[in-house]
Amino acid sequence: MGTVVVFDIYPDPEAGVPDQQTIYRHLAKARALLQRADFTFSLWKPNSPMSQIRRGELDVASAPAEIAAVLELCAEAMAATKGWFDPYALPGGLDPTGLVKGWATQKALDVLTGAGVANVMVNAGGDIATAGGPAPGQPWRIGIQHPVDKSGLAVVVEVTAMIATSGTYERGAHLFNPRESRLATRFASASVTGPDLALADAAATALAVAGEEGFDFIETLDGYEAFVVRNDGSTRSSPGFRLAPPEAPQAD
Repeated sequence: MGTVVVFDIYPDPEAGVPDQQTIYRHLAKARALLQRADFTFSLWKPNSPMSQIRRGELDVASAPAEIAAVLELCAEAMAATKGWFDPYALPGGLDPTGLVKGWATQKALDVLTGAGVANVMVNAGGDIATAGGPAPGQPWRIGIQHPVDKSGLAVVVEVTAMIATSGTYERGAHLFNPRESRLATRFASASVTGPDLALADAAATALAVAGEEGFDFIETLDGYEAFVVRNDGSTRSSPGFRLAPPEAPQAD
């Protein structure tokens, strides 16, 4: 997956949170899950199952079960984004990278929430899965880095589930436009919130390459909202995208 993953856990004594040893044990399980996903899907590792599939040395039926599950999600994401997300169109062959990081990040969150950790955020390089909040009754406030003016934030958003951001922040020009068969983006960055991080991840990738017409498929996705920064620095958001209100100044 090629990025740093950060776990933020906020204990809530009233919720009967797990003890520290239980939390550490499940953090280790979540870390192992992410490492397995990296080994399974990495296209930088020549011996990964996904690399072997691309070379025709391994079929999906013989590969780890996660690959078939992810490819099924890819098919659903292709349909949901009207083909703007298409892992089969990329040069070199099948590449589910635009979805798999979100899928793995949410799986890591599930390990912790399944152990009773109620307030947690998992951030994998801009693909963020959350549960609960940093304090009772408070949603997570997440800043989206401005892709043009990288010294500041484009916006701060309130998140109660998942958010994925796609652009050229970390890897430069790497997003493939399946309609034009070339590396090309029409937005500098695109962020999508929603209940499932795998679909949000794929939708953010698709929206970044689709441009303005990508809002058409966002409107059809129940529970998903989007925010984009255009190449000129201007912004647009869907009607339900939850911008965070300004924080009140602290009293002296």
